[in-house]
Amino acid sequence: MKTIKGPGIFLAQFMGDEAPFNNLDNICKWAAGLGFKGVQIPSWDSRAIDLQKAAESKTYADEIKGIVNSHGLEITELSSHLQGQLVAVHPAYNEMFDGFAPKELHGNPKARTEWAKQQLHYAAKATQNLGLNAHVTFSGALLWHTMYPWPQRPAGLVETGFKELANRWLPILNAFDEVGVDLCYEIHPGEDLHDGITFERFLEATGNHTRANLLYDPSHYVLQCLDYLEHIDIYHERIKMFHVKDAEFNPNGRSGVYGGYQGWVERPGRFRSLGDGQVDFKGIFSKLAQYNFDGWAVMEWECALKHPEDGAKEGAKFIAENIIRVTEKTFDDFAGTGADEEMNKRILGLG
Repeated sequence: MKTIKGPGIFLAQFMGDEAPFNNLDNICKWAAGLGFKGVQIPSWDSRAIDLQKAAESKTYADEIKGIVNSHGLEITELSSHLQGQLVAVHPAYNEMFDGFAPKELHGNPKARTEWAKQQLHYAAKATQNLGLNAHVTFSGALLWHTMYPWPQRPAGLVETGFKELANRWLPILNAFDEVGVDLCYEIHPGEDLHDGITFERFLEATGNHTRANLLYDPSHYVLQCLDYLEHIDIYHERIKMFHVKDAEFNPNGRSGVYGGYQGWVERPGRFRSLGDGQVDFKGIFSKLAQYNFDGWAVMEWECALKHPEDGAKEGAKFIAENIIRVTEKTFDDFAGTGADEEMNKRILGLG
């Protein structure tokens, strides 16, 4: 068995224009001071990294690593959530998702999609240059507006949607394969890959591509009422990354899974800081240890109530206390009697 690495922290929710969150050096010093051992870097945030430069210059990639390492930290992975979202956007969402792309591409969905694809190619090469073996992104969505089948979905619509999604991602998956990096999709509402079944549909459409893998985040499963522990049993061979994020689901007589268009504070399902929600992290860390997950446990802070700096401070300690240092021996080794093939045959009555 292998011991999970951590605690790590996803920097996306913390980057800002004020110190210590305004550049990679400052935020790494802050994170290390809280007890984190690794940082997951949002590749779209120029305050942290220039993605294209990291892809094209090994020297620059080494400089980024050097900044992180100087604080006793490691880079856990790069993230391209926002760019991956733009690989597949239904026209109904064009206006809102334009904000994820450069201003010169706003109002030009075709150009925006090509930009997003290029960003993922940069992400593959940058990940290689940084010496990492996994990368996280979103799948985007062509079918999400049909998630609840009313009116009835036309026959073949889902198959056509996943075929197109796979066509857009296959060249990217192949680029990641060429550099020896796993591309991990965060299974997330709003994406066409939002549960196990949709991930399986995508896998089938890509020919079970070996680089199409999973980032496991139990918070999104709590809000869907999905069995997040059995999910590990089913998909552990594809789980290459782990976001440690808590959540709670408290349905009532007025609102349930869909949330009634309410804000995050009022919704029955909402994300919480680590330890404040309903996720069984002892069960999760146990299963990941059982299945030899050797990646990072990375805190993603998204809480509607608690201040982010408090969530980070508590989160580092929470993860450290939940990581299982796996045993190198069996507990009953002291009672071992020794054995050889002849002895085993005698015990079985075969002597």
